[in-house]
Amino acid sequence: MDAMPTTDDTQSARWNGPSGNAWVDAQAVLDALYKPFEDLLVSAVAAAGGRQVLDVGCGTGATTLAVARLLGASGRCTGIDVSAPMIAAARARAGTEVDLIQADAQDHDFDADVYDTIVSRFGVMFFDDPVAAFTNLRHAARPGAALRFIAWRDMAANPFMTTAERAAAPLLPTIPARSPDGPGQFAFADRDKVEAILARSGWTAIDLRPIDVTCTLPEPELIGYVTRLGPLGQALPSADGPTRARVVETVRAAFEPYVHGAEVRFTAACWLTAADAQPE
Repeated sequence: MDAMPTTDDTQSARWNGPSGNAWVDAQAVLDALYKPFEDLLVSAVAAAGGRQVLDVGCGTGATTLAVARLLGASGRCTGIDVSAPMIAAARARAGTEVDLIQADAQDHDFDADVYDTIVSRFGVMFFDDPVAAFTNLRHAARPGAALRFIAWRDMAANPFMTTAERAAAPLLPTIPARSPDGPGQFAFADRDKVEAILARSGWTAIDLRPIDVTCTLPEPELIGYVTRLGPLGQALPSADGPTRARVVETVRAAFEPYVHGAEVRFTAACWLTAADAQPE
C-alpha cells in the first residue's frame, strides 16, 4: 500500500523515518499477509538451483530468512534494503543466518558475478532509475543467473490497495497522489515497460506471468494496517483528533466488503517476473 516519492533522497528519508518504522512495527502482520509471495519466491529459488541468493528490498527479512533456511549449509542469502530500521529488524530476527546490507541496490558497489539468483518481494518498484538499478544488479549476477521478482499489477486490478485513500480523500485532502509513471507500488504495472527495462539492463528470457493471490489478515489489524501504511499513513498523523476519528470511521466502513467475520480477505493482482542474466 505504498506510494513512493520520486527522488532517491526523499525515498531514503521516508524509509528511514515513519514509513520504515511503521513496517517494523507491523512486521508480524505483514509477514503473515505476504507469506504466499514468500513461498512463491522460495519455490523459485529451489527450482533455479540457487546457492548464492540476493534479496532486493528485503525489508525486515522474512523472505531473506526463508531462502536462507531453504539453502542451509549449501548456500547463502544476502538481503539489501535502503531502510536502516528495517535492516536492524532483519538483523535482530536473523542473526548470522543471513548477510544484510543497508544500501540502495540501484548504486550499491556490489562485487561482480557473485549471485546465481536474485529475488524480490515488492522491492524493485521504487528505484528512481530502474534501468540503472537492474544494470547494477546484472553486474552483481553471474552469467545466466536467475532473476525472479514479484511486483503489483495495475491499480484497477488491486482496489483493496487504494480503498483507504479513496474513502479518506474528501476528509483529508493532504493525502499524496500516486504517480503511476514514477517510483511507487504500481510502477511496474505495465508489462511492456518492465520488459523494456529488463532488456535494456542486460537481462534476457524475460517472462511476466500474471498471478492472483488471496491474502488475509485478522480483522482487528485492519485499521492499524491501513492508517499507518501507504498514502493515508503519510497524511493522517498531521490531521487533528476529530478529523482522524472521522477518517478512521469512514475508512473502516469502506473496507466492509473485504471483511469476512474475523478475517479480512482480498485478491492481490501481481506479476511474477522471470529473467536470466546475459553475459557481460
